Amino acid sequence: MNGSHRWSRVAVAAAAALLLSGLTLAASSSTAPASKPQTKPAASTSASAKIDINSATKEELAKLPGIGDAYSQKIIDGRPYKQKSELESKKILPKSVYDKISAHIIAHHM
Repeated sequence: MNGSHRWSRVAVAAAAALLLSGLTLAASSSTAPASKPQTKPAASTSASAKIDINSATKEELAKLPGIGDAYSQKIIDGRPYKQKSELESKKILPKSVYDKISAHIIAHHM
């Protein structure tokens, strides 16, 4: 073999090695690493997880932010509610407390 032919083979082998390593790198970077499943923060609730102020127990109501035993009892005593906003309009809860829980509650018609 002459010198130029040998260098051609070396160049082709080097090019092939670079091409293969590039493909391997591209394939490994295109597959996303397994991620942990997203969990919802405790503060966010879905419609099915909302607490019905017309049927919730005192203990369930007390789990809401800003609601303790006294407000839980006031909510129960004021039943039934046509709308959750009646907690504020009937002066069961102050606006600041109602604003904390409004996203977490619903008033199903009874």
